[in-house]
This record gives sequence, structure tokens and C-alpha cells, in this order.
Amino acid sequence: MSYEFSTTRTGKFPIGFRRFGGWQKELVPLIAWAKENRFGAIDLGRDGDTTSAPVIAAGLKIGSVDLLEWQGLISPDAAKRAAAVEKNTAFIEACAKAGARNFFVVMLPENQALPRPENFVYMVDGFSKLVPVLEKTGTHIVIEGWPGPGALCCTPETLRAFFEKVPSKSMGVNYDPSHLLRMGIDPLRFLREFVSRVHHVHAKDTEFLPERQYELGSEQPPTFTPGIKWGGAHWRYTLPGHGVVRWSDTFKILADAGYKGCVSVELEDMNFNGTEDTEKTGLILSRSYLEGC
Repeated sequence: MSYEFSTTRTGKFPIGFRRFGGWQKELVPLIAWAKENRFGAIDLGRDGDTTSAPVIAAGLKIGSVDLLEWQGLISPDAAKRAAAVEKNTAFIEACAKAGARNFFVVMLPENQALPRPENFVYMVDGFSKLVPVLEKTGTHIVIEGWPGPGALCCTPETLRAFFEKVPSKSMGVNYDPSHLLRMGIDPLRFLREFVSRVHHVHAKDTEFLPERQYELGSEQPPTFTPGIKWGGAHWRYTLPGHGVVRWSDTFKILADAGYKGCVSVELEDMNFNGTEDTEKTGLILSRSYLEGC
């Protein structure tokens, strides 16, 4: 069964959202709500082996599924890396059989205290061993550059180096400009460089707060000033359109490159997260904005 879902104006990419907990925990009513509000895709978590089939059967697309085991693939212990490869291989096969094609991951090492070049070696070893199952199933790893504790592949430097070491086209990017902006990386330049590797997109924006930047700078945490939920000292994540991302330009680059994936709203905004009603409002407002980009 098919139905008419929302797309971006530029590129006609299906608009979806990343699934969280709370009111989104129960899948059947979530699918119904998504369809009622013309969303075309849902990003799933580590339960993708059981949730992918119902989503596809309902006429929705799957933007991505969270890879089952992340940090074990970047462990200094070779036995742990091997175990993570085995678990992820079985998970990828099960999800692919159900119809999923993208496996979301942040390159978070098991031991963030180790030197970054050392963790990079473990990462290359662990993820290179997933290439056979990814190529066999026609699926992709999509790496998000959230700069969490010790995270790798967040910047052009490390992402470029990773693709040189693991050149398989099964290794790709989950493009999320909000993280690039908070790090001071030009998101459009990044997209132009890595667009051939982009298989999924998160629609999340970043707003900069000049008064807080004057008060707090960017090199130290605040001493007395309260923090910002879903943000840092002088920036915060927002709905698309409430920050500085140039979404129409983003979609033009993707369309020119032949991108065929989804654009999924990742709702992290202090003005909307917290209750079912406000989160639903945030998702609907995001969808409406992206329809015009």
C-alpha cells in the first residue's frame, strides 16, 4: 500500500524523522501518526531487525537503523572487536532481509583516553571487517560526526583518512550540518567534498548566541551561567529553519549528485523537546519548513 508523503521542494527527498523514546516507543501508533502527518520515513534504533518490516509494510521508508554494536568495533581488545563484528554481521543480515539499507553509527571508541591515532587503527580494523557483509547485502554504514567523547570521523581530516584506509563504497556518511556548524566547519564545503558518500541526511539546525559567546567565549565551560539543553556555551541545536543552515543549497548539492535517500528530522531543540504535544509540533513545523526548501 502506498500513500502520498511530504518531500523537500528541491530534490523531492522524502521527509522523515528519527525515532526517540517516550510517546514514540510504541511502533504501531507511531507509524499511524507518521502517516497521518505525511511523513515518508522513520529512522529506527538498535531494534531494526524486528521493526524494519512493519515500517516498510506500512508504506514508509527506513532512513537508517542504528548499528547494533558501536564501541566494541573500536576496542583495543582484538577479541572484543571480533565479537562486535560477529554481532553486527548477523544484525546487518537480518535488517537487510527486512528492507533496511543504512546503518547509523558514531565512531565512539571503547577507551576514549587512548591516543586518537591508536583508536583510529582499531576503528579501521573493526569496520573493515564489516565490508564483506555490507557489500553482499548492498547496504551502507552511515557515519554521523557528533563530536562526542573521543569520537572519530567528525572532521574532514579523520573522515578522509578513514575512507582512504577503508575505500569500500559501503562506508558512507550520515550528513548532519548541525554538528559541523558547532565545530566551525563549513557544512556546504563539507557536503561538496563528501557528497558521493552521503546515504542519509539529518535535518537539524544550529543557532549561535552572540551574547553568550561574548560572556563565555568558546574555550571554557561556563562557571556561573546555566547550560543550555541540546546545546553548548554559545550555540544550540534547533529545528531546521531556526538556525543558520542553508537548506535549499544543501538539497541542491544533494540533487545534483543524484542523492536518492531521505531527509530525517532529528528533534533536539530546547523549545520543543519535553512533552508529546510540543515534540509533535516540532516535527510538523520541521516538515512544513523542509517542504518549502
